[in-house]
Amino acid sequence: MTATIGHVSVVIALCLALWGMIAPIAGARSGRPLFFASTRAAILGQFFFVTLASSAMIYGLVNTDFSIKYVAFNTTRATPVYYRVTGLWGALEGSLLLWEWILIIFSGLVARMYKEKHRELMPWVLMIFSTVSAFFLAVLAFVSDPFESIFPVPPDGRGLNPLLEDANMLTHPPLLYTGFVGLTVPYAFAMAALIKGKLDEAWIITTRRWTLTAWFFLTMGNLVGAWWSYHVLGWGGYWAWDPVENAAFMPWLPATAFLHSIQVQERRRMLKVWNLSLIIVAFSLTIFGTFLTRSGILSSIHAFSSGPVGTVFLGFLAFVLLGSFGLLAYRADRLKGQPELDSMVSRESAFLLNNVVLVSALFTIFLGTIFPLISEAVAGVQVSVGAPYFNSVTVPLFLLMVFLMGVGPMIAWRKASWDNLRRNFLWPAAASFFCALVLFAWRIRDFLPLLGFTLLIFVVFTILFDTALAVRARRRLAGEGIFAALATLAGRNQRRYGGFIVHLGVVLIIMGIAGSMGYSVERETTLRTGESLSLGRYHILFEGLKGSQQATHFRVEGAFRVFNKGENLGILSPALKFFPTQQSPVGRAVHRSTITDDLYLILSGFSELQQNQATLKVLLRPLVAWMWLGGIVIALGTIVAVWPFRKTAHEES
Repeated sequence: MTATIGHVSVVIALCLALWGMIAPIAGARSGRPLFFASTRAAILGQFFFVTLASSAMIYGLVNTDFSIKYVAFNTTRATPVYYRVTGLWGALEGSLLLWEWILIIFSGLVARMYKEKHRELMPWVLMIFSTVSAFFLAVLAFVSDPFESIFPVPPDGRGLNPLLEDANMLTHPPLLYTGFVGLTVPYAFAMAALIKGKLDEAWIITTRRWTLTAWFFLTMGNLVGAWWSYHVLGWGGYWAWDPVENAAFMPWLPATAFLHSIQVQERRRMLKVWNLSLIIVAFSLTIFGTFLTRSGILSSIHAFSSGPVGTVFLGFLAFVLLGSFGLLAYRADRLKGQPELDSMVSRESAFLLNNVVLVSALFTIFLGTIFPLISEAVAGVQVSVGAPYFNSVTVPLFLLMVFLMGVGPMIAWRKASWDNLRRNFLWPAAASFFCALVLFAWRIRDFLPLLGFTLLIFVVFTILFDTALAVRARRRLAGEGIFAALATLAGRNQRRYGGFIVHLGVVLIIMGIAGSMGYSVERETTLRTGESLSLGRYHILFEGLKGSQQATHFRVEGAFRVFNKGENLGILSPALKFFPTQQSPVGRAVHRSTITDDLYLILSGFSELQQNQATLKVLLRPLVAWMWLGGIVIALGTIVAVWPFRKTAHEES
């Protein structure tokens, strides 16, 4: 019964999506407003039936309805309820259903919020939503049916991939999918603007907050994914330039470029074609990322499922690219006559250069990601490129991006005078240079880390200096205290000061990456009970092994007492987990975090439990905690930038 309800709901939603595609065209040809009005009803109908289908799947997972093949393959009776729910996105069919559910939630919100606004654009916006929705619903109905039955009904299920039995899986995929799907909103408005030929800044103003919200979820999804990799995979790292990691990161790059360059279009009416192209690329990369993740075409530890959808997604990606850029070319005559740059030393130039850097990074990452496919097509064998390639090409680009983070928001529009440059950058540059000398005298002698930390300090000083000048002006004009002045400034210019906070969060993340990549140390040895090893200021004593039967696996963990310069910090217990369905054990690394470094312990192997002998790998990773703190700061900055503290005449969303 559950499977029938779910499948029928998907089919009905597909019919409504097809009507949502047809109705605006019929309305345009017949001139009857009723057709346009029905597009909203089609979206709301899809919302109801997709929600019903998703609820049916969650009901089947929670109640272990093994008559549904997807449930039988992704949960067991012993699986805790909260991990049964994560089974919704644990494999191909469920993750596509989650994608469609989030998409139709966004579509319903847009349909409801803009019921009285953008009357000319909205039918076409909703048509684009219905087109994307129809594709996913068709895949769910005919290619990868999540409600397929299985007979005979097994007495128990196969269960989730053991790597997915982690609390992070409650948040990581939904965050990432929300970011992916959120980019459909600006894409839909952009396509509607092209269809109607309304290519002013209205669609950008309307979608600005939507785009920033999608960008935020993408950022958090990637950060939570890095955290999952760091504490679940047990290798001591958080980013390996894996194809699926790259697929999640690549849409973030054009989305970031878009958020910066739309400021130029709003201010100077420039970069219209560029902005439309960026949002097309960003949305297309979300489809490409799903293709990589779920097609099985590239091997990845993060690709937890594969299926027959690869060719279908590739066809839809081709349709999106050809249709979108074809429409852009069709409207090329209405995109001419834009203002030109007045000077290379201006905020417009800085933002444009920032865009070039981000797009260059995107191209190099995309090339490295698909290189195995190119090599297979040419030589018949997949040849992967590793982290050295990605690091060598992206590190210089990201260093330039950091520099532009400090320059772009402070430099004047149109043409910066020498007085503007001196006033905004002399003191931050001098202070950064002094800090660089201190870092060099301390122990940072390698060029790239020293340059990186210096640029990060420069960004912080430019933000603090600019904010201090603004606060001083508020105190003189209104007599406000420091905190009241900060609140007033943030309330009156949310985008600017929210952006400053976001930039500070990015600084913290990059600082954590630079510190952990450049100054990590590690050691691996085999210990008997009572033996110890030392690394840095830490001393680690092995106290023994123990085994225990868990709900879904057998666990062997070691007890290691940690001392910091003689101070007893307690016991850390890395483990190996043995699942009946897995040939190799799954590691559970443990770590102790401080603001200066992480002590990271990995149980690599062990003898018989009675012999109490274990092989331990210890890593000391500086500044990693600042990455996760940076995510919190970015969240705060995003709230400041998008929260409707006040309404302006230019903000419609």
